[in-house]
Amino acid sequence: MGLGNTARTLQKVADMGEDVYKRLNEVREQVQATQESVAETKARVASLETEVAEQRAILEAIADEQGIDVDSVTAEAHIAEAEDGDGESDAETSGASKNDTESQQSADSEAVSDDSATQENGASTTTDNA
Repeated sequence: MGLGNTARTLQKVADMGEDVYKRLNEVREQVQATQESVAETKARVASLETEVAEQRAILEAIADEQGIDVDSVTAEAHIAEAEDGDGESDAETSGASKNDTESQQSADSEAVSDDSATQENGASTTTDNA
């Protein structure tokens, strides 16, 4: 009887070893796939960063040509973004919905689009920076 129990125990250990080996191979494949994905993502991010830098250089050249101070525009955008971040938390606590904010942003976008169309048609627009 002792040999039969030992044989069954060894068979269970061997089966468990095979299962662990299979799982280890699966994990190894997943890690390899993840590493490949990370490498691809890294390459895409580098490409996008280069593209954004090129676009920024073009925008800065156009801004200089138009007499626009890029640093002040950037600073104003950061200030507005920080204020909007505070406003979003206030809107959430006051019960305002996300759709209200999206509606306002859509209306703002349309206004900017209208201004752009006016500028393209040759009309000049002025803004008060005070």
